[in-house]
Amino acid sequence: MIIIPTDNFMEIYKFLPQTNCGKCEPKTCMAFALELLKGNVKIADCPPLIEESKYKEKLDQLQELIGGEEGKKKELRITIDDELCDGCGICVTVCPVNARYCYSTLSGKVPDYPPDEHQLFVIKDGKCELLALDQCRRITAQGRERECRVCETYCPREALEISYDLVEE
Repeated sequence: MIIIPTDNFMEIYKFLPQTNCGKCEPKTCMAFALELLKGNVKIADCPPLIEESKYKEKLDQLQELIGGEEGKKKELRITIDDELCDGCGICVTVCPVNARYCYSTLSGKVPDYPPDEHQLFVIKDGKCELLALDQCRRITAQGRERECRVCETYCPREALEISYDLVEE
């Protein structure tokens, strides 16, 4: 049995044909993997995976990986555990979006105040605070940049967690 966290669309991508054949929407396998993770498409929406026997093993593995979550709507969440966060600010300085819009963070300095509307993180009252999730590269970027986990990876306290959670209806 394969046990892979299904909040990682790159793991889903591994089981797709990776041909970018354009026979599905959204036209590329990487984008399809993200849409599959978010519940916006189904495995059967990938014609080569279903129709070509050479992908049978990948299809079986993908069905096992996705399981009962196929078609269930999910949205991106970045959770900050206040008990673990010590306000070190590493997330603020390593975030590529923060660096793009707040030049002082490029040299490891404190971001400008008030924060830019695009800024994802700020340290407030000694804790990390999420400001603008809609500006995260996982939402706005194309290609591999959508798999950005820089803030989560570099948090020394493991206080940040990126996940795709089911949308409550």
